[in-house]
Amino acid sequence: MLLGAIADDLTGATDLALTLSRGGMKVLQVVGVPSPDARFDDADAVVVSLKSRTIPAAEAVAMSVAAGKVLLAAGARQLFFKYCSTFDSTDEGNIGPVTDALLDLLGEARTIACPAFPTNKRTVYKGHLFVGDLLLSDSPMKDHPLTPMRDANLARVLGRQTKTPVVLLDHDQVRAGADALSRSLAAVDGIAIVDAVSDDDLRTIGAAVSGLRLITGGSGVALGLPEMFRQAGLFRPITPPVTLAAPPGRAAIIAGSCSAATRRQIEMAQAQGAPSLQVEATDIAEHRMTVDDAAAFIERSAGSLAPIVYSSADPQKIRLVQEQLGRSRAGELVEHFMGQLAQELTQRGFTRLIVAGGETSGAVIHSLGVTALEIGPEIDPGVPWTLSSGAGPQLALALKSGNFGADDFFLKAWERLQ
Repeated sequence: MLLGAIADDLTGATDLALTLSRGGMKVLQVVGVPSPDARFDDADAVVVSLKSRTIPAAEAVAMSVAAGKVLLAAGARQLFFKYCSTFDSTDEGNIGPVTDALLDLLGEARTIACPAFPTNKRTVYKGHLFVGDLLLSDSPMKDHPLTPMRDANLARVLGRQTKTPVVLLDHDQVRAGADALSRSLAAVDGIAIVDAVSDDDLRTIGAAVSGLRLITGGSGVALGLPEMFRQAGLFRPITPPVTLAAPPGRAAIIAGSCSAATRRQIEMAQAQGAPSLQVEATDIAEHRMTVDDAAAFIERSAGSLAPIVYSSADPQKIRLVQEQLGRSRAGELVEHFMGQLAQELTQRGFTRLIVAGGETSGAVIHSLGVTALEIGPEIDPGVPWTLSSGAGPQLALALKSGNFGADDFFLKAWERLQ
């Protein structure tokens, strides 16, 4: 194993696995902390997907360190801590505490932090994170129901979470090239926020981090890692898949994300005639909507366009629900509902599912008993089709971060399936 990665949510893990797969690496994605005797066969990279982004920091640290120990015991040369390209966290964590713990595990004093993903319009300049042309703090992420991001200065955000010094390696230092950037990194004592505004910057960073035992960032940072390993003669690239031989069966969409991108995708699918049913946390809490109700709607609506069950809503409506039920309970009700719905659908013969939202995807995978995912073809940047393995039936799953995907994602994704 060349790279052992730990991702703080399921869709982020899939995003990273796709990036490495596109670079020619043989990638295995596993769900949850692997057992100490886990076998990873001949995978070049193993990506462990956790559900640790919004849990208490101490729990996130324990899970991440446990995963890191398994990956190191299996021979990983480097560890990669993957988090969202919008740096989703609060002042209590979890990015800083997990980074500190992994540095301690490795006995290292330095790493990088770079959430940039220019293809999806996430860039870092002078240490500030941008979403498109907007500072992170001016983007829709400021209203995220669990991790509202109201400061775009990553050094400040991370500095409030970590015991490790935080410094900036700005765009001028990145543009100086991989060798110069590597020398700058060697002088760092702490965590270096690294600017990146293009894929070329990410490839430069990938070439410069060969001496680091820990890398942290979004999946974009992994763009340059396969080439680094190839040039070192450590692996022979394989051709990534362009289609997926999916199991026969019916298709459905489950959307729990409230991001602006997912809401646009729902609206476009509805405009094209896709049947849809909105589920609200208050209806679940008061038993006005049951899993059987939603499953029956999908079953009778299945046709040429996949039906959608969604809890997505605008931020103002979400705030009202959270005030009524409490933030944690509102989220837990919806996640549990969507997980149970996915389980019910598979029992009714649905084998092709798109799931929107990191927390929702985690709940679905847990309910289905999926333990590993084979990475298939890319639908949109950061989102592939996958094939499941585990106790239940084999499924074709597209697990989408709420912020990812073009507006027509729910319509075109099926074209990649055989």
